[in-house]
Amino acid sequence: MKMRPRSRLFAPLFVALTASAWIALWAWDAGPYARYLHRASWTELPGVGAICRAVPGASLPLAASLHSVAWLLMIAAMMLPTAFPLFDTFRRMTSAREERRTLIALLIVGYAMAWTLFGLIAHAFDEALHRLADQSPTLLANGWLIGAAIVALAGLYQFSSLKHRCLDKCRSPLMFITGHWRGLSARRESFLLGMSHGAFCVGCCWALMLLMFAVGTGSVGWMLALGAIMAAEKNFSWGRSIGKPLGIALIAWSAWIVVQHVSMA
Repeated sequence: MKMRPRSRLFAPLFVALTASAWIALWAWDAGPYARYLHRASWTELPGVGAICRAVPGASLPLAASLHSVAWLLMIAAMMLPTAFPLFDTFRRMTSAREERRTLIALLIVGYAMAWTLFGLIAHAFDEALHRLADQSPTLLANGWLIGAAIVALAGLYQFSSLKHRCLDKCRSPLMFITGHWRGLSARRESFLLGMSHGAFCVGCCWALMLLMFAVGTGSVGWMLALGAIMAAEKNFSWGRSIGKPLGIALIAWSAWIVVQHVSMA
């Protein structure tokens, strides 16, 4: 399969798309509707509460829709840059095809779909934890235990073999494409290629993404920090070397949270 030269427009357009996502997140977080990015009672949000009260059963679909929009915007800002080598390599390999724009679009949609499914699972898990805490006075009074556990889990996962197997897939876009795409049913294969790569990306980064729920899903600063870490792990030659130090730092942070709260008890 012949590789074409790099496009002078694809990278700038991709950077512009990513920058637009970050600007949108920043504007959203700084505006009057910032609570849409954070956990809140949906019936208290401006506009949404009135609809929920007027239309029976509207609360759940509206909550799901707003969660989905916020999550997809976060994924566009944080994760698309980490997968740029895959998108660029695939674009160059399919540049001779008439439907090349459709194929790259399907690749990106498939990638986003994998992260959307993870987002639904993560939000369901987060909701279950909050309901459990609401029903347990002890857990409600010691909610820091959940945060410390999530931080420790993220740290320990940095040392797992599954993390490194998934990271290897993410760091080798050309090998991944040649192993998953034949071009016989181009559109279907492009979408499934994006889904497959997104699944390995989730396998590599899910524990770090859970930190979003521990520190607040609406923190743009945390999103920037986590996005930079994940991009470095995947796209730079020295990225693999930050895994263990990051894991040690997260475990130490978790221990510090425990010590701090125990000493205050």
